[in-house]
Amino acid sequence: MNFKQVIAGLLLLPLMAFGVVAEASAKEKIKIGVAVSWPGYAFYELARVKNMAPDYDLEITIFEDPIAGHNQLAAGNIDVYVSTLDYIPVAVENKLPIVNVAFTNPSYGVDQVVLAPGIKVSDIKGKKVAAPEAFIGHIVVGLWLDKNGIKPSDVTWVNLNADEGVGPMISGDIAAAYMYEPWTSKLTEALKGTQIVADTAQDDYKKLGLFGDSIYMNADFIKSNRKAALDMLKVRWDAVQYWHDNTDEVNKLWAEYLQWPVSDIEFVTGTNGKFFLGGIYMFDFNEAAQFCGTMAGEPPFGTNGGFGDAVKATNDWWVKLGVLKDSHDPAKGIDCSLMDELAKGGYSQSLQARK
Repeated sequence: MNFKQVIAGLLLLPLMAFGVVAEASAKEKIKIGVAVSWPGYAFYELARVKNMAPDYDLEITIFEDPIAGHNQLAAGNIDVYVSTLDYIPVAVENKLPIVNVAFTNPSYGVDQVVLAPGIKVSDIKGKKVAAPEAFIGHIVVGLWLDKNGIKPSDVTWVNLNADEGVGPMISGDIAAAYMYEPWTSKLTEALKGTQIVADTAQDDYKKLGLFGDSIYMNADFIKSNRKAALDMLKVRWDAVQYWHDNTDEVNKLWAEYLQWPVSDIEFVTGTNGKFFLGGIYMFDFNEAAQFCGTMAGEPPFGTNGGFGDAVKATNDWWVKLGVLKDSHDPAKGIDCSLMDELAKGGYSQSLQARK
């Protein structure tokens, strides 16, 4: 190599570096929110780590406060938010610019009601009951109370999520609480005699089809950047496929991401790439599309097009629990057109549990 070639090569280096920077900066940033640290919400992190959306820079924030995440979504500070479906009627009543675009996985027993040792159902009136206000656990506990002839006004509600309720249960400050794994197991180990009196694998809960996780999007994001919205929906189920095919690897990745033991991840998502009784049941894309009513066939929880029914039942419960004043049209808070567009474009996915 002569001197001129060396100089030419040196001159090219800044241009090459500029090309790398330009390529990196060309990636479109998508801001994704996660309601709480939870394996069912970790599929976007899997997609990010495995570079499943190479045209996008996925910026993921875990809020640990579901309502705070919804507020950020409504403000347009995040584009996509993964949380439970029960906020849909709240968003509609408050005229917030957010919609739910897919139901991702029903609860299959992971959400539970526990009683303190020695407490009977007949003792509950007048006692403190813990559940996160306007979140899935509020309805889980409300339904259990209703089944036992106890009105919401008959108890004193304490606004605590499952992880926050363990200490007060152990100290004897509350008589009943909403729990989910791994916190249920931690509580039963620490407090002998803890009673698990209800869970979402029971028919009374399962047939409602409203307990589980879902994907919200900012309505303006969908309107202004529909391609990205479609891509974000598709990549979520691409990640489900990878999890199904490589469950042990992904469970370890999630354990590192959430700072959970791998055994606690398996308490929620299992090891067979599909469902875990006592945990959650992962919808493949076709099941989620059926729940939306955009693909033929019956989903395993609820009915075809049952998304609207689930939201209506949720709305009814919020009115009963005093969270909302009125009933609303579920369609105002649901946008299944993205699922429909993917399905009509040929996207399909049907997964079975691995042995």
